[in-house]
Amino acid sequence: MGLSAGFILGRLLRLVLTVWAAVTLVFVAVRLSGDPLAVLVPPDLPDALIAEYRARFGLDASLPVQYLRYLAGIAQGDFGISFRTGGPASDLVLARIPATLTLAGAALAVALVLGVPAGIAAATWRGTAVDRVLMAGAVFGYAMPNFFLGILLILMFTLWLGWLPSGGFAGPASLIMPALTLGLAAAGSYARFTRSALLEVMNAPWMRTARAKGLSWRRQMLVHALRATLVPLATLLGFTLGAMIGGAVVTETVFAWPGIGRLLVVSVAERDLAVVQMIVLLAAATMAVANMTVDLLYGLLDPRIGTQRRQGR
Repeated sequence: MGLSAGFILGRLLRLVLTVWAAVTLVFVAVRLSGDPLAVLVPPDLPDALIAEYRARFGLDASLPVQYLRYLAGIAQGDFGISFRTGGPASDLVLARIPATLTLAGAALAVALVLGVPAGIAAATWRGTAVDRVLMAGAVFGYAMPNFFLGILLILMFTLWLGWLPSGGFAGPASLIMPALTLGLAAAGSYARFTRSALLEVMNAPWMRTARAKGLSWRRQMLVHALRATLVPLATLLGFTLGAMIGGAVVTETVFAWPGIGRLLVVSVAERDLAVVQMIVLLAAATMAVANMTVDLLYGLLDPRIGTQRRQGR
């Protein structure tokens, strides 16, 4: 029992429109921020050389022409030339993607390993000291700003204890603190969400029937309760992964992590338009794909949703 072709095509169209809107907005915004050549060339450079630079980077044309050229280049896999290096912007960005994916994957693992069990424990011992302590920790992790938490971890594990490197990538140990910084906020969300969803499910009539039949707690929780929370949990999982990949700017900057987030900060400061546009395009595409994937998973995890969407409800 799957989703209709019309629904899938509609989600694909929405994905394309979302990415196009993001690309258009960032194209206009970065050009309204000022002339990028003011950063690249000295003020006393001859006008002939400035005109040559403008022609080389495509800045001699009007904004509508630049925009159409940029869209045509994207369609052909050409994201422009980096002002900083003079080479393709795609070379700079693609070289940083593995580091960002590694960080996002490790942070997601931290969120799942810490958040879901904490939510299960809080729901199981609802109203007790265990529940209150776990939820207080979840709120703390969710509310703590990434940059502040990262600095605290550096102070503790690098300056005071000397256990971990403070930044860069020098092996698996370098991944621990950035993954904790990025993953703890998501772990707080998972803990609170899992607790709320389980409490709602455990009070359902069919769960009371399962308890009346004498099913063990483990079977009630793992087979029935957690299975009923898969659809909403998949929603949170999809959005969390997309947000981690697209929003790792602060964490990568604090820990000098060689990912696209740190590259974005440097490129914005230097007005490297092609690199900024490509990173924003990737971030928008990641969020849009995550959103579409969650929508499609609905029909697989809950057949009732697939039936409703095929019938247009």
